Amino acid sequence: MPTPGENLRIDGARLWGSIMEMATIGPGVAGGNNRQTLTDADADGRRLFLRWCDDAGLAMGVDAMGTMFATRAGEDPEALPVYIGSHLDTQPTGGKYDGVLGVLGALEAVRSMNDLGIRTRHPVVVVNWTNEEGARFAPAMLASGVFAGVHDLDYAYARTDLDGRRFGDELERIGWKGEEPVGARRMHAYFELHIEQGPILEAEGREIGVVTHCQGLWWLEFTLTGREAHTGSTPMGMRVNAGLAMARILEMVQAAAMAEQPDCVGGVGQVTFAPNSRNVLPGKVVFTVDVRSPDRAKLDRMRVRVEAGAARICEELGVGCAVEPVGHFDPVTFAPELVARVRGAAERLGYRHRDIVSGAGHDACWAAKVAPATMVMCPCVDGLSHNEAEEITPDWAEKGANVLFHAVLETAGIV
Repeated sequence: MPTPGENLRIDGARLWGSIMEMATIGPGVAGGNNRQTLTDADADGRRLFLRWCDDAGLAMGVDAMGTMFATRAGEDPEALPVYIGSHLDTQPTGGKYDGVLGVLGALEAVRSMNDLGIRTRHPVVVVNWTNEEGARFAPAMLASGVFAGVHDLDYAYARTDLDGRRFGDELERIGWKGEEPVGARRMHAYFELHIEQGPILEAEGREIGVVTHCQGLWWLEFTLTGREAHTGSTPMGMRVNAGLAMARILEMVQAAAMAEQPDCVGGVGQVTFAPNSRNVLPGKVVFTVDVRSPDRAKLDRMRVRVEAGAARICEELGVGCAVEPVGHFDPVTFAPELVARVRGAAERLGYRHRDIVSGAGHDACWAAKVAPATMVMCPCVDGLSHNEAEEITPDWAEKGANVLFHAVLETAGIV
């Protein structure tokens, strides 16, 4: 297909204004956002997005996982749509851009098509996937995982949050359970714009990351069972200390990741102690180990090492140990022809760019199982994400959206 002219641009000011308006919904306590999936704030964000899609003349569809699909018609009724998007849900202490840039950058692309009178052969669909973050309901990328056939609907509906609320019940409660069967749609291609969530692009002075691969991951949820006892009156040698076992496992996870360098990471971001009292040794500790690598063999070796090491540690301390995989995907190689279009768009627009591997999981990882897919990345300040201090510049957002715009137009075909 012919490439779009290099003079075509999105409206950067309108994109930035939309991001800032969305950020007023579910504000955090330190300048970011708390718009966790299937909360009232999530419902409010969805309604704003729906209004913007209606204003742009898009036809909205919602599937049984609550994922929103806003369609701009193409000229060829037989042509499969090009999908672009990301997610509007955030971490409990999330930033204003993670996921949001991808959804609103996609919306800006179709708004700009409208402004410029551009018609495409393929329809273009803007997507807001449900529960990408996995902060409230594990695993992450849940809706796109059901779409791709990785999870079934009953499994997704049965996921519970820390208060015991079920995903399916909360989806109905906020009024966003659609009638459309999940996964019934077919894609010509899928593009996702996202902030890097790492420090590489900013450190190297690059404006665009051309994403070639996405790391695979294992989320391993450990439940350690000790014995509750008074922290002051229980002799050290007579304790069954689940907290101590957890601490030793955390250090072992660090060693497992370091042993597989380069390009492997591991850590723990969520821990729950019970009874969580300052003078009671924990009777139960639940935490999730997160290990990632773009190399499947390394990824699986880290999982084996972590599980075996945890079992040894707990046996030595007399602590019970159970482990359940609660999230997994294999490393992803994105479609070379779409990667080339992203790279070509960056070059055509004169933006400094480099190939990059995504260190985080994204809905594009599951979309890649059912269609050609790739991603575009822009820098974020100090590589900070999943943090209310997450920040990007309007210029970075605009340039990322311009690359997305050009790559999508080339793929959808200008008529």
